[in-house]
Amino acid sequence: MYTIETHLHTTHTSKCGWLEAPVLAEAYKAAGYDAIAVTDHYNRTTFEYLQVDLRSGVDKVAAFLTGYRRMVEEGRKLGLTIYKGAELRFDECDNDYLLYNWPDELLADPESIFRMGIAAFAPLAREAGALLIQAHPFRKGCTPAIPCYLDGIEVVNLNPRHENRNDRAVEFADQFHIAIRTSGSDCHRTEDIARGGIRSETLPADEAAYVALMRSGGFTLIGA
Repeated sequence: MYTIETHLHTTHTSKCGWLEAPVLAEAYKAAGYDAIAVTDHYNRTTFEYLQVDLRSGVDKVAAFLTGYRRMVEEGRKLGLTIYKGAELRFDECDNDYLLYNWPDELLADPESIFRMGIAAFAPLAREAGALLIQAHPFRKGCTPAIPCYLDGIEVVNLNPRHENRNDRAVEFADQFHIAIRTSGSDCHRTEDIARGGIRSETLPADEAAYVALMRSGGFTLIGA
């Protein structure tokens, strides 16, 4: 069985992340993980932290992917597969959405993304072949999105500093027949490392294969 982290933040991109890529890669390797999806925060705070003016002509995706690329470098040294992801937040509310298998051009204009919200963004993500999963939908300050905008739900979030109400996320997924359900460590700090994720008999080679695995349901949830 292969073990995959689905929800992780680096200090290189996420203001709330405390850990650098070498520390994360070594710790996950030692914990027996085979792959990590790097889901650094894609929100206004992130670009302020990166000192990127959204009105400028700077390559904003390149700046955002700093943490992911550092993780790729460390992953190569240790034999860890690293997937590109993101955790989006729109201006409309404090909900967070995990995004996988997205082309760079989809997130090229953060100002436009932040303003459009989930209803406008969801069809664009699907058209691009991306997978959109609401993270911790019942955490304080969050509300479950209208199900038609979601591909899946994070039903097991194991960040120890939040009351995630994972049982309610499961009930919501059951009520609306949402088949894609994930577990993640929501790793920001040392105490978060290797708490959650999924286990699969196959190891996806890239983001497209990772999303195909998610859609197939051929995995089990850690911590469920």
